[in-house]
Order: sequence, then structure tokens, then C-alpha cells
Amino acid sequence: MFGLTFEKILLIGIIAVFLLGPDKLPHYAAQLGRLVRQLRDMANGAKDRMRDEMGPEFDDLDWKKLDPRQYDPRRIIREALADEDPFKDQSATISRAEPNPEGAYLKRKRARDAALTALEPAPFDSEST
Repeated sequence: MFGLTFEKILLIGIIAVFLLGPDKLPHYAAQLGRLVRQLRDMANGAKDRMRDEMGPEFDDLDWKKLDPRQYDPRRIIREALADEDPFKDQSATISRAEPNPEGAYLKRKRARDAALTALEPAPFDSEST
């Protein structure tokens, strides 16, 4: 919890005893207890309202999958580089099943891009800007 260990919390408590004094400390401790209780009630209220609005899907959610701390970018990149093309087989079956009009466009675009050499200037369209 916020990187606080038991020793740090104990040290903060000892400093609070010296700064506040024994006569004011129970009052501030009671205020802290009320604040923590109010925060807990607000969190539970938000959870209950979420459950009411989402319906039964709320209980079916796996909240551990949505935790952003589980995502390690190095692991994701390593897995992505190690995998072969997952859409390789799917694209072959899709292209055999039905003609793809976007495929013809991509072939023309690739042919046009291949025709441009490094020495030629790129085409310029004055109306595009």
C-alpha cells in the first residue's frame, strides 16, 4: 500500500504522537478512522452502482485480466516477434473463398510504389495541402 512498510507506519505514528501530543491524538485518530470508513463506503457504493448498471455481466468479469500491472511491454514484444504470422492461413482461405476488391487496389499500389525509384521525385499534388 503506497510502498509503506510496517516500520514506516510505526515511525509516522511515533512522530505524530510527539507533534500532536497525547491530548489531541485520540481526536485526530477518530477523524482518521471516520475518513477511512467514508472512503471504504464510497468505494463499496461505486462497486454496487456498477453492479446494478452492468447487470449480471459484472460478476462474470475477470478483473485480474484488466489489471494494467500484468502487462509487461518487453514480454508482449518478445511474444509478438516470436510468433509467426497468425493471419497467414486465414488470408489464404479468405482469398479463395471470395474475391477481394481491396486486393486489386493493393496490387496496383505496390506496383506504382515499386515503379518509383529513389532517384525520381515523389508525385506532388498541390490541392492536397
